[in-house]
Amino acid sequence: MRPTQSSRTKDPGGSSRGAVRCDLERLTLRGPGTNLHGMAHIENVSDTARWVAVYRAMETARPDAIFRDPYAARLAGEKGEAIVDAMKRGRQMAWAMIVRTAVFDEMIEAQIRAGVDQVVNLAAGLDVRPWRMKLPADLRWTDVDLPGILDYKLETMRDEKPVCRYDAIRADLREAAVRQELFSRLGAQSRRTLVVTEGLLIYLTPDQVSALATDLHGPPTFHSWLIDLARPELLVLMQRYWGKSLGDANAPFQFAPEENTKFFEPLGWREVEFRSSMDEAQRLRREMPMMWLWRFLGRFRSAKVREQYKRFSGIVLLDRI
Repeated sequence: MRPTQSSRTKDPGGSSRGAVRCDLERLTLRGPGTNLHGMAHIENVSDTARWVAVYRAMETARPDAIFRDPYAARLAGEKGEAIVDAMKRGRQMAWAMIVRTAVFDEMIEAQIRAGVDQVVNLAAGLDVRPWRMKLPADLRWTDVDLPGILDYKLETMRDEKPVCRYDAIRADLREAAVRQELFSRLGAQSRRTLVVTEGLLIYLTPDQVSALATDLHGPPTFHSWLIDLARPELLVLMQRYWGKSLGDANAPFQFAPEENTKFFEPLGWREVEFRSSMDEAQRLRREMPMMWLWRFLGRFRSAKVREQYKRFSGIVLLDRI
């Protein structure tokens, strides 16, 4: 679990929009001999990072993009494209991941302005915020993930420079002793840490989430935790669309507590900010088709049901109690 990379740079940019288009062309204009059938299968949970990277590439290619990730198409690769194309409504549902990415960006930036000096990104996958965002040069950012996906990202990004102090740690977060030692070590090097688990909790069981929350509460400098959270009703829909693909890869959707963020209070964490994915999609002009009809029908529901709709899916900032 030793750090594998640490560097600083002043230039947060990277490839131009033209380079992004070239990357996308390499993904979409394939030669007649290209066989993607074997690539379309999600082999493990790490492959979902390629799926999400395709969505970031799709957004980046838009002239009105709400964020830019010039590395996303390169990271997704042909396998990412094949995975998305093989999934039911794979491209139509891009809006949810795109909105999540943009809102996470905003909330991370707000936490840094509030005094966070370290971001710990658990199950970081192919996230490249330390390269693509405008972050303070003295911010410490640590990605933690399994060796396979982390090594792939670092190799792909080997010629790029992160904008802040960056470390990458290979670790299996399912191992309690590994988690606890890692969190203790990271907590000791910070005054105020933001933990990020984007797209992680839904793949864990409630017991696994409880154990993670308990261990994250250990270091007193772990002040805030940024998560995404779904309601059980959404979990049912996601299982209907994508459950078989992910179940075959031993990466089923599992965590969507009925009590929503109240689940975390006995574990030492309380909600301080909740952003509804549907409300944020409307604000960012990235709503799914026919969303206007969903909102119209919602007006005829009870106040309780409307609140449940609002919390169908969201991005949540938790603070330690």
